[in-house]
Amino acid sequence: MAEVVQAGLWGLVAGSALLLGAALGYMLRVPQKVIATVMAFGAGVLISAVSFELVGEAYEQAGLAPTAVGTLVGALAYTGGNVWLARRGARHRKRSGRDQAETQPSEAEQGGSGTALALGALLDGVPESAVIGVSLLNGGAVSLVTVAAVFISNVPEGLSSSAGMKKAGRTKGYVFGVWAAIAAAGTVSAVLGYTVVGSFSPAVIAAVTAVAAGAILAMIADTMIPEAFDDAHLAIGLITVSGFLVSFALSHT
Repeated sequence: MAEVVQAGLWGLVAGSALLLGAALGYMLRVPQKVIATVMAFGAGVLISAVSFELVGEAYEQAGLAPTAVGTLVGALAYTGGNVWLARRGARHRKRSGRDQAETQPSEAEQGGSGTALALGALLDGVPESAVIGVSLLNGGAVSLVTVAAVFISNVPEGLSSSAGMKKAGRTKGYVFGVWAAIAAAGTVSAVLGYTVVGSFSPAVIAAVTAVAAGAILAMIADTMIPEAFDDAHLAIGLITVSGFLVSFALSHT
């Protein structure tokens, strides 16, 4: 199978977890502690994948300076986009809505918040999917650890966010339309990660990988860990470390 097709398929697999999580969050009354636990576990998995699959490989390919600069650029870009979207109603896009102060606004409460929520989901998902395509550049085989990490983290992201969207009065068509579009965008991002980034030099590839790593780390700290902390704060450290170790073990098997 052509590697570009593989990139798209693996991106679709990882993105499909958003739809799975959205279905669980919208159709079922999932206990808050379960949402928080899965979110904390997913955060740990992603942190491990970023550390060993992204930042570690970028360092091996290009050294410390490009890796550090790329990671900071990614974090700054994500933070800038997140601040802009937060002012338009997407600040709590990954919150399930348990706390009234952290409930997503309805369109009537803040016009344009629906679009901001969709753009926020895109901002969160694109870097994760792009690195799946980039991982194919290392020997022609996708990093299953990266795919697993993105898939595992996408389930609680879709679950928590869709529950919050439902409480904010979003329709079923809107909720599933958003996540289907993000899953499709993730597929495209994975393909572009392979085709576009693959034409660059190893140093540039390493820098791009580091940029994605920085964006993902910023996303974890800003959107995933706060939701996990609300209802699993006494055990969040243990749960997050468990996710980290599972991903670490997968990367060394």
